[in-house]
Amino acid sequence: MARSESKQPGSGRHRAVRGRPAAGRTWLRPLLALLLATLGLFLLYQIWFFVHVLWWTQFNPGSTRFMDIRLEELRARNPEARLQHQWVHYERVSAHLKRAIVAAEDARFVDHEGFDWEGIQKAMEKNQKKGRFVAGGSTITQQLAKNLFLSPSRTPWRKAQEAIITVMLEAVMDKRRILELYVNVAEWGGGVFGAEAAARHYYGVSAAQLGPEQAAQLAAMLPNPRFYDRNRGAPGLARKTGIILARMPAAELP
Repeated sequence: MARSESKQPGSGRHRAVRGRPAAGRTWLRPLLALLLATLGLFLLYQIWFFVHVLWWTQFNPGSTRFMDIRLEELRARNPEARLQHQWVHYERVSAHLKRAIVAAEDARFVDHEGFDWEGIQKAMEKNQKKGRFVAGGSTITQQLAKNLFLSPSRTPWRKAQEAIITVMLEAVMDKRRILELYVNVAEWGGGVFGAEAAARHYYGVSAAQLGPEQAAQLAAMLPNPRFYDRNRGAPGLARKTGIILARMPAAELP
């Protein structure tokens, strides 16, 4: 009898110990539900991007996130403001301009799969040496991802989303289509987007009529187009134009 009585406290303690983890895990359920909901929203967000990327393999975007941002800024000062933009097919853009863009922005464009790791490493070293941000190392595909969907900010989230969209673009588009999209949506001045609008804005000719020097100068403007629109005689612009002009013959097009 003594033995059976001595087991009862032990068995009671055993049941209490076994009951504690179940009570302690009650907070895991709402946390798990929150994580699953967040993951679901993230996946839906990425599907939204991917559907647009698929659509633009065959159809041309009427506007981009960058265009919407710039138009909103212009209309804050002038409600009647409009963007200068006209779509042109790949064949109607001067080969000089396409070579100039590749030479200036992404010399390995036809070879990489969206990211130029060597270029990124060089940009990081250059920024570290200067002690400030002076080079980005972004490829044409990365810049297109940003222009189509994102903002000019440099936050880690924006860069991560840019990388995801870059993978999408490279997965479903060939290089020719990527370059065609880029030359048609790139920002080239205050309210100026695309090669056709830029050619007419700066030189009064069509994108198909651009000569080598004009093309090189337009490519030199891409890193800071609104500044160069206001300061067309900037000394740095002439220097960059000369460098790009010298590199253009080696630029490979898709």
